Amino acid sequence: MGRKVTVATCALNQWALDFEGNLQRILKSIEIAKHRGARYRLGPELEICGYGCWDHYYESDTLLHSLQVLAALLESPVTQDIICDVGMPVMHRNVRYNCRVIFLNRKILLIRPKMALANEGNYRELRWFTPWSRSRQTEEYFLPRMLQDLTKQETVPFGDAVLSTRDTCIGSEVCEELWTPHSPHVDMGLDGVEIFTNASGSHHVLRKAHARVDLVTMATSKNGGIYLLANQKGCDGDRLYYDGCALIAMNGSIFAQGSQFSLDDVEVLTATLDLEDIRSYRAEISSRNLAASRVSPYPRVKVDFSLSCHEDLLEPVSEPIEWKYHSPAEEISLGPACWLWDFLRRSRQAGFFLPLSGGVDSAATACLAYSMCLQVCEAVKRGNLEVLADVRTIVNQPSYTPQDPRELCGRVLTTCYMASENSSQETCDRARELAQQIGSHHIGLHIDPVVKALVGLFSLVTGASPRFAVHGGSDRENLALQNVQPPRLPDQVRLLQRRHQPHRWDQQDGPESLCPALCGALPASRPAEVRVHPRGHGCAPGPPASWQHQPQLSWSPWPTDGCPRPTRHGDDVHGAVRLWEAPEDRQGGPLQHVLQTPRHVEGHLLAPTGG
Repeated sequence: MGRKVTVATCALNQWALDFEGNLQRILKSIEIAKHRGARYRLGPELEICGYGCWDHYYESDTLLHSLQVLAALLESPVTQDIICDVGMPVMHRNVRYNCRVIFLNRKILLIRPKMALANEGNYRELRWFTPWSRSRQTEEYFLPRMLQDLTKQETVPFGDAVLSTRDTCIGSEVCEELWTPHSPHVDMGLDGVEIFTNASGSHHVLRKAHARVDLVTMATSKNGGIYLLANQKGCDGDRLYYDGCALIAMNGSIFAQGSQFSLDDVEVLTATLDLEDIRSYRAEISSRNLAASRVSPYPRVKVDFSLSCHEDLLEPVSEPIEWKYHSPAEEISLGPACWLWDFLRRSRQAGFFLPLSGGVDSAATACLAYSMCLQVCEAVKRGNLEVLADVRTIVNQPSYTPQDPRELCGRVLTTCYMASENSSQETCDRARELAQQIGSHHIGLHIDPVVKALVGLFSLVTGASPRFAVHGGSDRENLALQNVQPPRLPDQVRLLQRRHQPHRWDQQDGPESLCPALCGALPASRPAEVRVHPRGHGCAPGPPASWQHQPQLSWSPWPTDGCPRPTRHGDDVHGAVRLWEAPEDRQGGPLQHVLQTPRHVEGHLLAPTGG
């Protein structure tokens, strides 16, 4: 009489709405499980469409393509002679459910909807799905015609039931149900279910692996049984990183541990376990047996199939292992690094750009990017062909093979130290030294011209000069000035912008205070040329030719600081200031920043012209 069963669970890097890719990864996991002798295979939650589809679950195409993938799985010879448990959304009586679809040899055995939906923290499952609230009850689900033609079935059971094979009984949980106060596995175990399965879409949180292992081992310690946990891995196109940690446990012990941080798209765990160990373990717990005599029975779906073989007396069984946890520092280093890699390869970009300030935040981010490169190189050395193909696509070199993580970091990470008048040599040295240590392509530049041009432009347009809090500015001004960086310049303009009020030149925040900023707006390698169109003053130097026919500009003679002073006509400003490249700059000299700001002059807007 057979009593030893080989079961398989897996962690898959599924992509939201990548139906073809998801299908291939599912088939690959089933093929590996069969090759290792497994007769039951469990996959992650919503593995057919990908967990992070969000509002795409509302679209009928998502349901249609999920059914098409299910049809392809049913038809594939890979899925023959093994019970396959896959996840997908299912519409039943016009209600959308998060379901497990369990099938064998082109026959759907059971569709089991999720009964407890995750709706806290990062999860919003109640937005897209409805929980099945009818415990221990099933209904008939009428299959679509595309499935009827394949399975020769018109209806299949839909609801809260368990599978009864020739040699054992199997019950399903879905992700959140393990974390509820009264999980389904409690009553299932009391009703004689010996194998529990849990398909999860559980994202990484620091030390969360401890909670998963504790929940599973405690469940099987109190009630006995085999517990399989499958999980999604990778970023799935969202902000979250799903960290795998697939496992197989029995009677409170771990028998197979999956990796928590891995770049492998498909990871399959198998274990061969003795059902008699479960039965003898349960028989010794009298309190459990008393509770079992009072439990309400589950509907059973009979399956003419065995997980064990007739002659398995000499077949070796798996030995228990001790779970190996990562340290908090390792989790912090590996989790974000794996997310960065998934994001980079899916976006098909050439790499990352990181402003490196010499402070702890940007330094930590740079180290995470280096950790990503280290993981990629290790995966390539282990023979991961998918990672190698992705690297070659990113660097755009078909024959490239990464060997050194520093060399790879120089290809995919560009760091930049953006110095300003408030920067110190110490932070500059820190940034440069860190870039050398991790091998990133490092750039050093001064952003004072950009900052001064932005502040000057804002003052010229609004007539107000933002000031730091120590100089009497508001908290809003202070925050914006602290955060002025080239990638965020438009945001700072919007943050500081307010209703423009006319100002007199003798007011403190009037445009007159712009002059020093404008005169220092260009790099110090060559002074900026500030030219004005004279009218009645004859000041030099003269204007460019493109300004000769733009009247209505009045300026006082050049002051000693080199900044022109506009003449006041009543309460209005009649003037415009322009900075431009000199001819020698266009011929190969250092490119100067150009500020061309038109002003309303007596009802006419002076459009920028010329260089």
